[in-house]
Amino acid sequence: MTESFHAAPEPDKKQPEKHFKRPSLRSVLITAGIVAGVLLLIFLLILWYLVASAPDIDSVTVSPEESATYICDQEGNPLRKLTLSSSNRDIVSLDQIPEILQEAVIAIEDERFYSHGGIDLKGISRALWRGITRLSFSEGASTITQQLIKNSVFTEWTSETSFWDRFSRKIQEQYLALQLENRMSKEEILENYLNTINLGAGCYGVQAASLRYFGKDVKELTLTEASVLAAIPQNPTAYNPITNPEKNQERREIVLDYMEEQGYITEAEKKGALSSEIYNEIAAQDEIYEETSVYSYYEDALIDQVIDLLIEEKGYSSEQAYRAVFSGGLRIFSAQDSEIQEICDEEFLNEANFPAGTRYGIDYALSIQEPDGTVSHYGPEALRSYVRENLDSTFDLMCDSPETAQSYADAFRSSLLSGAASEEEADTKESEASQSEESPQASVLGERLTLSPQPQASAVIIEQETGLVRAIVGGRGEKTASLTLNRATETTRQPGSTFKIPAVYAPALDARDKTLAALYDNEPYAYEDGTPVSNWDLSDYTGPVTIREAITRSINVVAVRCITEITPRLGFEYAENMGISTLHETYEENGQRSSDIIQPLALGGITQGVTNLELCGAYASIADGGVYRQPLFFTKILDRNGNVVLDYEDGSEASSRKSRRVMKETTAYLLTDAMKDVVSQKTGTAYGAIQAGTMPVAGKTGTTSSYKDIWFTGYTPFYTCSVWGGYDNNASLQDGERSYNKTLWSAIMTRVHETLPNTDFSRPEGIVTVTLCSRTHLPAVEDGCPETYKEVFAKGTVPEEECPLHEPKPETEQIQIYPDILEELLTESESEKEEESQAEEESRTETSSEFLTETEEESLSASEETESETVSESESLPDSSEALTDSEASPQTETLPELYEDSEETSSLDDLLGRLGKYGLR
Repeated sequence: MTESFHAAPEPDKKQPEKHFKRPSLRSVLITAGIVAGVLLLIFLLILWYLVASAPDIDSVTVSPEESATYICDQEGNPLRKLTLSSSNRDIVSLDQIPEILQEAVIAIEDERFYSHGGIDLKGISRALWRGITRLSFSEGASTITQQLIKNSVFTEWTSETSFWDRFSRKIQEQYLALQLENRMSKEEILENYLNTINLGAGCYGVQAASLRYFGKDVKELTLTEASVLAAIPQNPTAYNPITNPEKNQERREIVLDYMEEQGYITEAEKKGALSSEIYNEIAAQDEIYEETSVYSYYEDALIDQVIDLLIEEKGYSSEQAYRAVFSGGLRIFSAQDSEIQEICDEEFLNEANFPAGTRYGIDYALSIQEPDGTVSHYGPEALRSYVRENLDSTFDLMCDSPETAQSYADAFRSSLLSGAASEEEADTKESEASQSEESPQASVLGERLTLSPQPQASAVIIEQETGLVRAIVGGRGEKTASLTLNRATETTRQPGSTFKIPAVYAPALDARDKTLAALYDNEPYAYEDGTPVSNWDLSDYTGPVTIREAITRSINVVAVRCITEITPRLGFEYAENMGISTLHETYEENGQRSSDIIQPLALGGITQGVTNLELCGAYASIADGGVYRQPLFFTKILDRNGNVVLDYEDGSEASSRKSRRVMKETTAYLLTDAMKDVVSQKTGTAYGAIQAGTMPVAGKTGTTSSYKDIWFTGYTPFYTCSVWGGYDNNASLQDGERSYNKTLWSAIMTRVHETLPNTDFSRPEGIVTVTLCSRTHLPAVEDGCPETYKEVFAKGTVPEEECPLHEPKPETEQIQIYPDILEELLTESESEKEEESQAEEESRTETSSEFLTETEEESLSASEETESETVSESESLPDSSEALTDSEASPQTETLPELYEDSEETSSLDDLLGRLGKYGLR
């Protein structure tokens, strides 16, 4: 038997017991309370921090700061809206927003808007519960007040990426909403909200959206239209009714359900709103919007000028001026005359005004992405190189038809995508990205082919009395984009002979006391460097000609001789003072320094050329009697509150700053009178080609070397118009293409003046008319110079010396005689005829030769007796100096031709003169 032995435990030692003591409920609660307290403290500290760092409510602006600018007519009617992507907003008051739209927005966005104090606790609880139960916190609980704060203060909320960003913004948003409710009424909050919400398609606020989607004022909206807008705010992109009509339809059904549930509409009204074909109407309105969204050439020029003048007059930076124009809520009053503009547009669309065989200039851009991700860009030069090498060796970015241009672009694109581009194109491509061997897999990122009809043209019409630009056309053909090339205001071209007036003859007449009768040799002449000056028509040199004739015939040699005499510096200063801003005293290009203060200035040979607008403005100063007025496209600008920003209305201080006298009024009249001959005289360069109905016209033609530019700039007593023509690529105009500028000018100005009263240019005081000798062009000697003409002078400039070649004719050369002498002569002649007749009768009855001899002797005796009587009577006449008078003699005297013509009884002029000789009057 085996026994087990166990050691007995020591009575004085106890074994430790291993167990965990359960915490009491009290300790658990205490611990939890401490943790919760700490967390709450942390949360409160966070809240305190967020609230403390929130924007000051007093500095917060919830009213829209950016809104659309409008170009208006002179009566204030909107013509064009100007906006940025964030400023397409038209602010309206709450009473202009229909209640049905207010209710639709409140129903879907904040049903307890009128009862909460800025935060909807019930809505927050609901959103929190749904977030927990659905594991998605997508449902929002922001009130309209909170949304207003978010849209006005926390404008960067769309770029939030972390929970902390969203949480902190939400806390500050709610805090500010509570404060805002204490400072603004519900109506003010709702009004500001409805003017700031994003409603898609770049529209902010209900008025802009109403105009964009429905083409009507917001106050005219129906329930159907209101529900469309109310459906958008939650997600302006997803619920855009143009691009996503189906989703908008789903959302607006919810809007209408909420409106019915909340008692705003009945079930029947809801059904009626749902059955409308509203999205077809929105699509149609969108087409209209797209067609009219491109700015006109006039609007382009107006926008550029407003920005420039805000910088110049108000001290704005470029960025400030730009934002003011597109988001400052301005009202710009346009100076455009809609009727004149319509005439210009119609005539530019009339192909009969342009040369036959229109060609098309090409502007091209292509971007291609290679398989490796690199991007290559190609321009018109790359297209030209490809076409010249593969299709047409003479290609110069011009085509006879749009189809041909498109075929060239297609071939070029295909060659790049298939890797068949020429080395030249590949080099162009590799300048920005490496050529990929997998070019067949390349893709087109973007392509643009723009065609413009050629030859091109531009036109400007200025009302010279005010300096306001009434119409412009910046190019021929359809305008497909806003703020693009404007040939009337931006493109500079050589002005040719039109520059002779401001740079040569204006200063010569105005500052050097030259006259229109001043003589210059039309003989061979050369510039200082020895280069010969050629007349435009290569005609023979004609010797001395007057300034008037030089203007009329546009004689180059005379213009260069004249500017050499008055100095190019003076011509430069006059042209610059008349508004030509493109002249350069010194000019450096490609390391070469040059200047426009040179003899070729007389013929428009300047480094940069001129714009049509500035040339027209220079001539308008002559038309306005020598006063230059800066051409303006608007009269005034008001801010959104109706305060004046700029005011150029006639008589304003700003308007006076934009005008100055550039020549004497008499000088302007002399130039006008001479330029009328350009149009009205057969030797004029525009004779038979220019007219403005029956209105008198003064103006000047201009043609540059090789016919690259053609101009006519002229004016009537009402308007100044300048028309330019030429190719965009500076190609030479061919035969049959060199006069369409005059055709356009006449077509436009004839229609413009159809309803205007026919009037002549006003003649100022200080102009005198003088008779000049046609040979010496000096004041004619009275009754001495055989050929004379009339010329106008400024008083004080008439030459003192009379014609030295001729003297007055002797008074006896002006043969005059009293009628009683003529009667006596005629009576004597009749007596002699009777005696001769009687003697002849007697001779026929006598047969003997003796009687015949006697008859002859008697006849001779009678003749001598008659002659003796005649001489005797002459001795009793008054002295011939008393009998003869000047051209203003008594009406009872008659000149010799009148005597002869009235004397039917006189058989022979020689016989009569022989008898007058007896009186010493022959």
